[in-house]
Amino acid sequence: MASGGNRMGNWLAAALWCAVPLLLVAAPAEARSGNSLQSARDAAIEQQVAAIVAQGRGRVGVAAVDLDGGGQIMINGDMPFPMASTAKIAIAATYLAGVEQGRLRLDQQFPMMVPVAESAESRGTVAAVRPGEVMTAQSLMELSITRSDNHATDGLIAAVGGIGAVNTWLSRIGVSGQHLDHTMATLVRDDGRVNPVTTIDTRTSSTPRAMAQLLTAIDRGGALSPESRAVLLDTMTRTSTGRNRIRSGLPEGVVFAHKTGTLAGVTDDVGIVRLPDGRHLAIAIFVTGPEGHTAHASMIAQIARVLYDGYSQPLLPSGMETARR
Repeated sequence: MASGGNRMGNWLAAALWCAVPLLLVAAPAEARSGNSLQSARDAAIEQQVAAIVAQGRGRVGVAAVDLDGGGQIMINGDMPFPMASTAKIAIAATYLAGVEQGRLRLDQQFPMMVPVAESAESRGTVAAVRPGEVMTAQSLMELSITRSDNHATDGLIAAVGGIGAVNTWLSRIGVSGQHLDHTMATLVRDDGRVNPVTTIDTRTSSTPRAMAQLLTAIDRGGALSPESRAVLLDTMTRTSTGRNRIRSGLPEGVVFAHKTGTLAGVTDDVGIVRLPDGRHLAIAIFVTGPEGHTAHASMIAQIARVLYDGYSQPLLPSGMETARR
């Protein structure tokens, strides 16, 4: 990695994602019992989440994957939902992949891309933009993720070679069901043209399962180098948007790396939660409906708390020993 600065050092020094999972010391029969317990836990958690989802008047998708224990739940897991700004995770990761390949640097400078006024006659498929303030790619990424800045994000899209480069990277790491079709300027300009409750628009969309795949690939090291992973996850822990979404449903002090997304009738939050014993839980929650963002955020927070509490519970029957690696 050409540049990571003190941010990377702070991340690694905190050893945030270095906690080792628990090992079960058990006989084969007990291991089989553990699988049964895991399935029962998943079913119980999914039932509670489904009850919350049923209160909404739109489409809701949820994916949660215990990255160390193997359990998971999916509600509308293979249904496409508007990604909104959660797409910025893949955009940042694509840039970091370019750094790994030696084509790009984090200290390299690029302009933000700022929308320009369009008349009805000049309006094109892609929103018109102009170069704005010039800053390092590291700063563009910081603004894109932590503040969900669209101008900075479009600067990164231009830097990697366009939205096609992002889709190529997603395909290369094996994520299917997630696709970027718009710049942020275009996405914002065209917001509201499609009702996300009644219409499944596959453009700039992701299934909950695909978003969980992306988060898993990043967290488990299959998508990025350890250095790139550290830069991205460190940045995601400092996201300042969506404090009343997943973050609101977690206990105080829980480590959480995430990205929010918001459009008309769309409220999203996706990320990785560190559970009390060091396991990691990938969560993707997409909510559409007429209730408004405040009501959607409340639903997301309720779902997040059920997921956190459910997957924080140990699977072991009484008497089963545990040991750390």
